[in-house]
Amino acid sequence: MTTCSVPRRPCRVVGLLLLVVLSFLLFRRLNWHNLIPPWLRHRQSGLHANGQNFMLDDSTIWIFGGSMHYFRVPRAYWRDRLLKMKACGLNTLTTYVPWNLHEPQRGTFDFSGNLDLETFVLTAAEVGLWVILRPGPYICSEIDLGGLPSWLLQDSGMRLRTTYKGFTEAVDLYFDHLMARVVPLQYQHGGPIIAVQVENEYGSYNRDPAYMPYIKKALEDRGIVELLLTSDNKDGLSKGFLDGVLATINLQSQQELHLLTPFLLSIQGVKPKMVMEYWTGWFDSWGGPHNILDSSEVLKTVSAIINAGSSINLYMFHGGTNFGFISGAMHYHEYKSDVTSYDYDAVLTEAGDYTAKYVKLREFFGSISGGPLPPPPDLLPKAAYESLQPVLYLSLWDALGHMEEPISSEKPINMENLPINDKNGQSFGYILYETTIDSSGVLRGLVCDRGQVFVDTVSIGFLYYEKKEIVIPSIQGYAMLRILVENCGRVNYGDNIDEQRKGLIGDIYLNNSPLRNFRIYSLEMKKNFFQRFSSSTWASVPEAPTFPAFFLGVLSVALSPLDTFMKLEGWEKGVVFINGQNLGRYWNIGPQETLYLPGAWLEQGMNQVIVFEEKMAGPMIQFTETPQLGRNQYLK
Repeated sequence: MTTCSVPRRPCRVVGLLLLVVLSFLLFRRLNWHNLIPPWLRHRQSGLHANGQNFMLDDSTIWIFGGSMHYFRVPRAYWRDRLLKMKACGLNTLTTYVPWNLHEPQRGTFDFSGNLDLETFVLTAAEVGLWVILRPGPYICSEIDLGGLPSWLLQDSGMRLRTTYKGFTEAVDLYFDHLMARVVPLQYQHGGPIIAVQVENEYGSYNRDPAYMPYIKKALEDRGIVELLLTSDNKDGLSKGFLDGVLATINLQSQQELHLLTPFLLSIQGVKPKMVMEYWTGWFDSWGGPHNILDSSEVLKTVSAIINAGSSINLYMFHGGTNFGFISGAMHYHEYKSDVTSYDYDAVLTEAGDYTAKYVKLREFFGSISGGPLPPPPDLLPKAAYESLQPVLYLSLWDALGHMEEPISSEKPINMENLPINDKNGQSFGYILYETTIDSSGVLRGLVCDRGQVFVDTVSIGFLYYEKKEIVIPSIQGYAMLRILVENCGRVNYGDNIDEQRKGLIGDIYLNNSPLRNFRIYSLEMKKNFFQRFSSSTWASVPEAPTFPAFFLGVLSVALSPLDTFMKLEGWEKGVVFINGQNLGRYWNIGPQETLYLPGAWLEQGMNQVIVFEEKMAGPMIQFTETPQLGRNQYLK
C-alpha cells in the first residue's frame, strides 16, 4: 500500500506545543484528580493476601460477609435486605449465579427482572457492601441440578463438571456472555466485586484433575482480575484446592474449625483464613422436620471463627424462597426433594424479618466494628387477608384440549429430550404420558421423580423411586393409561448428577411387555401458561371435582399490598400461582405449611389465584401474618 507524507509546518508544531502547555496548566488549576469518580481512585491491586491478612490495596481488611441470592428474593426487596445486612455490621455480600435460570435455552440469555445480576451487585455497592461472586458454573445451592441447565442432559454421554467437550463448550459460551457483564463490576474497574470463586466444593466431586485449572483459566481469559477463591467442606478440602487460588472452608461447628484450619496451613502456608460458608441453619426436605440452629450456638461459633483470626461469610444471611420449580434434591439412600421455603433458619427470615440471631450478631459485629452501625430498617408489615374460596375449576383432562398438540412417539421420551423449546427440552414442571392398553396386570418402570397413574381418568396410585410397580385393575376392552410425572427437583449435590433426567426413563412395561405409541404433553406451567384458557373454559367448582385440576379464585386487596403467608389446609399437593407468578409447591406431608406471598407481587384490587391440585382440594385458601414452617428439629 502506498502512503504519502506531508511535511509538517513549523507553526503547526508550535501550536501543538502551546496546546499541551495550556492543557497542563488548565488541569493543574482544576485539579484533574477531582474529575475522577471517587470509586475509581486509589484502586490498583484489589483484594490480595499479605501473610495472614487480607489487604484491599494498602489497607488491611476483615471480610464479614453474608449470603443472599437475588433469584430467591423479589427484586423490590433487594435493597431492604441489603440495608439490613449492612446494619448487622457486615461489609460483604456473597451470591451465587444460577446458570440454569440465566440460560434456559442454549444461547438464549435472561438477565432481566429478578435475574438482573448487574443491578443487584450495584445495589449492594450503593448500600456500602463489597461483593464476592460465586459464578459456578456449578453452584449446588439447593437449586435444581446445582444450577446447571437441564438441556446439558440431552447428550447421553454428558459428564458434568469435567473437561468433557460437550460440557466445556457450553460453559465457554455461557462464560463469554456472563463475564462480559461481570468484568466491569470488578473492584479494579471501579465496581464492588473484590473476589470471585472458582466453581464450588469441587473437592467432594473430584472427577477430573484438569477441570478446576480449566475453570480458573476460563475466568482469567475473560478478564477476571480479582482474587480467586475455592470453597470446600471437610469431605473435599484435601482435593479441592488449586495452585494460585486461595482455599477457603465451609463448616458449621467449632470442632470442624479446629480440624480444618491446620490443614489449610499445611496446603497453602501462611495465608488469610476464611470460612466461606458458616452454615447459620440448614435447608428442609419434604417429609422431614424444620431444621434450626440455636442462636446462642451461632454466636459462639461466629465468635470462635473470628477469634481464630479468620474472616467469615454467613451462609445464609437471608435465604429467601425457592419460587417456582427451582428447588433441588438429595439422593443418597433415598430421594428427598427440598421444600419451597429457603428460610434456612437464617439470620433474616424468609420474609426478611429479624431473628434472635440478627440481634445477637449485630451486637457482636457492632462491638468490633470500630464505629456505630447504621440503624436497622423498619420491618415490612404483614397482612392476614380474608380467606378465599375458589369459584372456578378446570380439570386437567378438560385442559388438555387447550394445550399445544402432544408429541407422538413410539417410545417414552424423558423430559429433557422432548423436541420443544427450540429443541432444548423441558426443564421444570410436569409431563403427561398417554397410551392405550387392552389388559390388566403389573405395570413396571422407572419414573423420575413421582408419577400418578390413571386408567382413563381414575387414579390408581403412584410410581416413584421406591415403588417401581403398580397393579392395573381389570378393564374391559381398551383403556387410556395415563402417567402424570413431576420433576420434584434434580439432585444438586453428590456423585449422581449425570443421571438426573426426568419423566419416564426408558421403557415402561405391562406384564413384561414394553408399551408403545405414546402421546406426551409438556406441562411446564410457565408464566404465560394460563393465557390459553379463556373465561369460557372454566366452570363452577363441582361438589366432586375430578383430579388433577386447576382451581381459580380472587384475592381482594383493598389498600396497599402487604406480605402475607398462604395456608392450604385440607389441600394435598400442588402448585400455587398468583397473578401468573409461580409461588412454588405445597405438600401436606410437611414440614412447610405456609407459602410466602410477597406483597410486591400483589396489586391493589383483584388478584388472580390459581391452584393446581393433584389429588384433593380443601374448601378455602387462608392467609396469615406468620409463617408455619413445621416441627422444629435442632441441628447437632
